[in-house]
Amino acid sequence: MNLAIRDIRYHRGRFILTSIGLGLLLGVVISMGGIYRGLIADALSILNANSADIWVVQQDTNGPFAESSRIPEDTKFRIAAVPGVAEVSPLAFQTIQIERHGKPFRFFLIGSEQNSFGGPPAIIAGRNISQKHYEMVVARSMKLDPGEKIRLGLHDYTVVGISENIVSSSGDPVAYVTLADAQEIQFKKSNHAIRNERARIADAVGGNKVLFPQQAELLKQNLTAASEATHTVNTVMVRLSPGTELKETQERIGRWNHLHAISDAEQTAILAKGMIEKARMQLGLFRVILLIISGVIISLIIYTSTLDKIRVIATLKLIGAQNRVIIGMILQQSLLMGVLAYGIGYLVILLTYEKFPRRIVLEALDLQILFVIVMAICMISSFVGIRKALGVDPAEALGG
Repeated sequence: MNLAIRDIRYHRGRFILTSIGLGLLLGVVISMGGIYRGLIADALSILNANSADIWVVQQDTNGPFAESSRIPEDTKFRIAAVPGVAEVSPLAFQTIQIERHGKPFRFFLIGSEQNSFGGPPAIIAGRNISQKHYEMVVARSMKLDPGEKIRLGLHDYTVVGISENIVSSSGDPVAYVTLADAQEIQFKKSNHAIRNERARIADAVGGNKVLFPQQAELLKQNLTAASEATHTVNTVMVRLSPGTELKETQERIGRWNHLHAISDAEQTAILAKGMIEKARMQLGLFRVILLIISGVIISLIIYTSTLDKIRVIATLKLIGAQNRVIIGMILQQSLLMGVLAYGIGYLVILLTYEKFPRRIVLEALDLQILFVIVMAICMISSFVGIRKALGVDPAEALGG
């Protein structure tokens, strides 16, 4: 006869309700671990989709995701000439928030050259971009259908394809357009701004009495063209030829072009550690607090349950039951409560994690480690009840 099972059957309602409450608490703990893993997956989503060896950004910055970075588009030709570079691809991107159906609509827009890497990783519906202008591929989570149009800047863009759920480091879904379109959306000024800029340049040049009229007109045209140019990118991705020394190529790019060449591993560290370090620490602290609370709750439940069984325990001692029988009863109840609570928590998250606004990634190793921790907490928490039970006087079984 198993005394723990018999006692659980006798107090079935209390045991089940307590396990459900603990299960919901452990479900929050599991979700926090999944949120942290999801933050890492989101932060590295674009990096993993492009598989670049080097990210070339503006000098003295850690861009293009952690910091702002802008470099001339023609830099790609100088980078492509560096020995060991097999392929280059410039990217321009920005976060966009517009109004759609009366609600804020936010996404991350990436512009890449056609027939080059850096575009949509996989098309699951529709087709890829085939024209130089006014077509876009959107992430599935944006809930747009092929054929729909979105107003960006001065033009309408037609959705021609749906890609996988690639997201930015902040969790926004990613949409793709051509590099020329992305540059126009990000860098092209509005008509009012262009007129104001032209007037300002004309006023500045016209006030220079040293220049001849022809020189002034030529200078005005050059300054106007420079101010309206959109041939700027945020980064140039680089893929190396097999056998190329990574560090040496990075040094060459930085030395020859006065740029910052960041390896994929370094970029991963910047995103995974620098950008989400505080979130990791905060989520970890909450997990520890919730586990401590779980331990306290289990201790209180086992202790009160032991108090309810004082006369039963005294009777067991009176008839000669060994201490290990009593210890086993309390310890088994605690462990069974932990197993049931963990199962409830895991089931709740398994059924709901896809409905979270941010990605939840459940890794088997994290779940296994948490299970071991929960079992350890249950064992430690049962010591309070065990200590009380071992101190019971058999004579209490004869009391009134």
